[in-house]
Amino acid sequence: MNGKLYLIPTILSDDALQVVPAYVHEITAQLTVFFVENEKTARRYLRKSGFTESFDTTVLLPFNEHTESAVVSTYIDYLKKGIDCGLMSEAGVPAVADPGSALVYLCHQNAIKVIPLVGPSSILLALMGSGLNGQQFHFHGYIPVKQPMRKSYIQQMDLDARKGVTQIFIETPYRNNAIIQELVNTCHTDTLMSIASDLTGAKESIRTQSIGAWKKHLPTLEKIPAIFMLGR
Repeated sequence: MNGKLYLIPTILSDDALQVVPAYVHEITAQLTVFFVENEKTARRYLRKSGFTESFDTTVLLPFNEHTESAVVSTYIDYLKKGIDCGLMSEAGVPAVADPGSALVYLCHQNAIKVIPLVGPSSILLALMGSGLNGQQFHFHGYIPVKQPMRKSYIQQMDLDARKGVTQIFIETPYRNNAIIQELVNTCHTDTLMSIASDLTGAKESIRTQSIGAWKKHLPTLEKIPAIFMLGR
């Protein structure tokens, strides 16, 4: 009998363990094999969650953007042996704006049960708190960095946002201030922009207002994880 693959959410902020339900920690505590984005982060999170087993007997296998598909295909062997396994992101939920979907799909191809567990998704938390359209939205991940593609991409997002489809994207934290400046310089003044930063953290902030209003008081978000949204 095949094992089950549990999709294990992790915390977005180091001090927010309470946002992951207790039943998730109970399941995690029973597993012995984990596919993890970052081994050091995974070990630290597991200990915080109450995991008491020795890491000498716990298998932590890398699963990130550098993991080759041939390696991923071998991971399924653990599940085929009847071993329940866990897939962990470095932050938030696995396989959403993070590695993991290839392993999940492989499980479906091999009749292995996949069980997603409840936990924080920065994308959904930001959308929930934005006041923008939650019925129609488009998550872009990271947008292009180089010009002129970056500007034309923002212009297209602005156009789609003004049609009522909420545009959601992320940026490397050290570029936060630069992208905010580009957005206010490129988008229509009546387009709504929402910025959600440090979600579930001590300095959590979700603020939505027009581009015209943002221009008057630009925020400073140096190295703070953030989600950006455009809408109407």
